[in-house]
Amino acid sequence: MKPFLGLLLGGALLASCSGQKTDAPAVNVQTLNQQFIGAWNAKNTAALDTLLADDVQYAQGETRFNGKSEVSDKWVRATMGTISDLKTYTTSTGTDANTAYEAGTFSTDVLPEAPGQPHGEGEGNFILLWKKQKNNSWKLSYVQLEGLPVKVQN
Repeated sequence: MKPFLGLLLGGALLASCSGQKTDAPAVNVQTLNQQFIGAWNAKNTAALDTLLADDVQYAQGETRFNGKSEVSDKWVRATMGTISDLKTYTTSTGTDANTAYEAGTFSTDVLPEAPGQPHGEGEGNFILLWKKQKNNSWKLSYVQLEGLPVKVQN
């Protein structure tokens, strides 16, 4: 009986040791968002394209864009020249092994449509959701913006 008990205890010890795996460190979602905001403020569309997932989704009000090509063309490139100095203020954040998000409010300067017109101030709510890809890179998977009406800047 003693040899059997020793063998059982040894087997349990080996099984518990071999089953351990180290968790990958959680991604820093603030760093991901700062890369995105930095590229946006630098008007670096090539860098923004590398941050978008192939199946990225964009939502703002009733507007919806799906896929990297559509989001890149109809949101990033279409609005890049109309705003500057994008800032975010986080109110909620979360990460796990495969997803990370930040949500909160944003503000931006809205550029005039024509010379002589005033600048504007845009603000609203945002959520940026990142997903870990098969190659372990992190890509922006979902963007939701809910903007308030633009105010004339003093």
